Amino acid sequence: MADEQQNAGAQDVQQQEPQFAIQRIYVKDVSFETPNSPAIFRKEWAPTVSVDMNVNNTKLEDNLHEVVLTLTVKNTIGEETAFLCEVAQAGIFSIGSEVPEEQLPQLLAAFCPNILFPYARESIANLVNRGTFPQLNLAPVNFDAVFAQHIQQQQAAEGQKLDA
Repeated sequence: MADEQQNAGAQDVQQQEPQFAIQRIYVKDVSFETPNSPAIFRKEWAPTVSVDMNVNNTKLEDNLHEVVLTLTVKNTIGEETAFLCEVAQAGIFSIGSEVPEEQLPQLLAAFCPNILFPYARESIANLVNRGTFPQLNLAPVNFDAVFAQHIQQQQAAEGQKLDA
């Protein structure tokens, strides 16, 4: 009898906990260009690397969201592009209705990209390697900090609008 009560109590707790599940992780788009090859291979290797990052999400249906992390890496030597690599790593995530509405933006803009980033980083490293360029390992990204900075910028912009 006591065991049944414990099991019933455990089921109640499980039903109240926010539910989150990865449905699928996939490459949505990939591009690798070496517009100045083979001449770029003869240059002294002193590159400048720039990385752009973007996160988008789309609600597919109730409790189901697609999150797309796009990383664009541009490697230049002087004025010439050595390579341009872009990977759009996507995931479909199930987020239960018991997740508080105010937590959803952080889940979609920080938590989910944290899951997707290692896959995107691996794809970029693989593409750069196949292009016969020196190994490129992207540094980890703190998406929670990026999200917090974005929120601060939004609040500052709204504050400026109210002052005007």
